[in-house]
Amino acid sequence: MIRVSVLYPGGDDINFDHDYYKNTHVPLACASWNVAGEIDKGISGPYIAAVHFFFESMEQFQAAMASPATGAVMADVANYTNTTPAMQISEIV
Repeated sequence: MIRVSVLYPGGDDINFDHDYYKNTHVPLACASWNVAGEIDKGISGPYIAAVHFFFESMEQFQAAMASPATGAVMADVANYTNTTPAMQISEIV
């Protein structure tokens, strides 16, 4: 099982629309890639939000990233934040 975490760093000049993220962006990504997602809303620490997507394999993740729908998911980021996310790909052991 592969977990892909997308982490959004906070800061004084960072805007983040949590409602849009939860109600529009993450459902778009989940539907586009046919995966489940789990959202974190930061309370303390360097990240204001995160999402964790779960893929059966690296091949499934790679196919999702190569999907034509991925362009729409990436373009949608500007609709809810001005921060640049970091991505962590992990194998769940």
